[in-house]
Amino acid sequence: MKVYQTDEIRNIALVGGAKSGKTTLAECMLLEGGVINRRGSVDDKNTVSDYRDIEHERQNSVSSTVLYAEFGGKKINIIDTPGFDDFVGEVVSALKVADTGVMVINAQNGVEVGAEISWRYTSRNNTPVIFAINHLEHEKSNFEETIRQLKAQFGNHVTICQYPVNAGLGFDSVIDLIKMKMYKYSDNGAVQELDIPASEKAKAEELQGILIEAAAENDESLMEVFFENGTLTEDEMAKGIKAGLIHRGMFPVFCINAKHNMGIKRLMDFITTSAPAPTEMPPVKTTEGKLLKCNPADPTSILVFKTTIESHLGEVSFFKVYSGEVNESSDMVNGNNGTKERLSQLFVMAGKNREKITKFVAGDIGATIKLKNTATNETLNTPKIADDIIEPIVFPDTKITLAVKAKNQGDEEKLNAFLHEMHKVDKTFTISYSRELRQLIAGGMGELHLNLIKWIVENIEKIPIEYIVTRIPYRETITKKAKSMYRHKKQSGGSGQFGEVHMMIEPYTEGMTFTNEFPIRGTDEVQLDWGGKLIMKNCVVGGAIDARFLPAIMKGLMEKMEDGPLTGSYARDIVVYIYDGKMHPVDSNEISFKLASRHAFREAFKNAGPKILEPIYDVEVIVPEEKMGDVMTDLQGRRAVIMGMDSEGNYQKIKARVPLAEMNRYSTALSSITSGRAIYSLKFAEYAQVPGEVQTALLKAYEEEQAEDE
Repeated sequence: MKVYQTDEIRNIALVGGAKSGKTTLAECMLLEGGVINRRGSVDDKNTVSDYRDIEHERQNSVSSTVLYAEFGGKKINIIDTPGFDDFVGEVVSALKVADTGVMVINAQNGVEVGAEISWRYTSRNNTPVIFAINHLEHEKSNFEETIRQLKAQFGNHVTICQYPVNAGLGFDSVIDLIKMKMYKYSDNGAVQELDIPASEKAKAEELQGILIEAAAENDESLMEVFFENGTLTEDEMAKGIKAGLIHRGMFPVFCINAKHNMGIKRLMDFITTSAPAPTEMPPVKTTEGKLLKCNPADPTSILVFKTTIESHLGEVSFFKVYSGEVNESSDMVNGNNGTKERLSQLFVMAGKNREKITKFVAGDIGATIKLKNTATNETLNTPKIADDIIEPIVFPDTKITLAVKAKNQGDEEKLNAFLHEMHKVDKTFTISYSRELRQLIAGGMGELHLNLIKWIVENIEKIPIEYIVTRIPYRETITKKAKSMYRHKKQSGGSGQFGEVHMMIEPYTEGMTFTNEFPIRGTDEVQLDWGGKLIMKNCVVGGAIDARFLPAIMKGLMEKMEDGPLTGSYARDIVVYIYDGKMHPVDSNEISFKLASRHAFREAFKNAGPKILEPIYDVEVIVPEEKMGDVMTDLQGRRAVIMGMDSEGNYQKIKARVPLAEMNRYSTALSSITSGRAIYSLKFAEYAQVPGEVQTALLKAYEEEQAEDE
């Protein structure tokens, strides 16, 4: 393949709902672009894009696929993305590097969930959007209703550039309002360019007038021409459409039948002539606010936006060149960690197929293999600008967490290592070990997402695993003062063990006045890793406890703070006064006072009005207005407190505070209630006391668990 220059490159992401036909469209584009000479199909499991075993099994995309096509002297880089919300991270990373989103709409179903979700991310990225209305050959296709829904959801900048003459069974013709021609297709995609028939002339002229006016509105000079002449030429129209695309002032609509390769060549022609080149898009920013212009003459900066692991090839890193040029065997520096990397081989990729290339210039998308210290979302630079970091992809937070464990205990270490490798590939999948919960916690975008990870682990790595409910990180504390003492005594021949500790505990609050019941001789204060404080006051007089045993007493307290007396959860915000005790001249030692301290603390804790605190999260749910009542009812059933509501476009945003314990599998419930049209986010807010009946249930469950362990 030749090295394409920046102005010869177009970068597009195919986005939209599942089953809208994105992968089939990509297959047609590869055929028209000469990458393949025969189209595959999703049903036959032989498409270039959906080539993974899991995609063959599910018959839909679960990961984005990087492709390319050469057309009209231009190179079109194509990223085919999944349509399910569980895999939205693939959409987010694709839109980071694409200059245009081609949103594929199923004419049978209109605006679906996947289109709504993709639209939100194109809005956040200010990505130009072209609508491709697909499945027009189906009996239930409805172009007019689809356009109505597009305008209702996405605004009046949705502009028809083509419309079907005979949508439905037998569909084969469209009117092109830019060319003012009718295209008539045969089943194999061959096309005839014909004059618009008299029966369609009036409608075509009316719609072209709307298109011309919309194009003129996006360029002041064109507006003057329009006012003077009452119309625009085809070239002037193209100029206005491009300006509208770049500034999201126009969203052109095209008609296709991807299954029979109808309209694809015209769509690609429009992409190469009217979609923006990388140089026509705003410069990208670095984390320091520096602007990187898409200029091959500038120092080189690239962003790794995707990583995959391919059999017989290893780790493949996909990148976009934001400035400069990348040559084979380029030496670069990772701006995120300062390590050096050599890009020993460069490839253009079409699914699992690859072709070597010697160079990529600014604006292009390529791949390399076996980077040693560079992961997704990291920047590689020429040594001249080694510290630059391109603004990273902002991936959505995980929506669901489950504990994961290997069914065979001997596989735990191998499982942990592989899941961390999975995080490199998929940044919306998280994995961490919680020392507090004593569980390996997997996080994802939904149950479908985590089930995909399970499939990969069990089918690729051959490790049987299971998901279990994540424990809740409760906290324990007290509400009043209490005293206790404990004598630890053990005699078993020779030197024994002896330690006696008297203590009083009370709740800690910021700015509190400490008791004057005892003389305070010293203070140890610990800022706990899990929040709150432990303060130990040394009030011992008369040498009842030697000072050398105080660290052991503190160690005993900390052990019990980490394993709370009520449920084994972390304890917090407690002041402990050590005011008396006893020693033995021979048998007293550190272990004795540590054990005495632990037992005394546990007894005092249970008599100090103990309470359990639970994590409360701020939840924001963006939901269609007609589903708002159902969503609020469900939240209130989860002990939520509704904090407020706002509008967000055609949606309502519900703000609530909900106990984390009530959010188990919420993503699945919300999807069921709203048919997948709502999204939500979680953010930790505070710890709050659990209701009495909940505390009673937790205490009972912990007692039963302890009894089982014994």
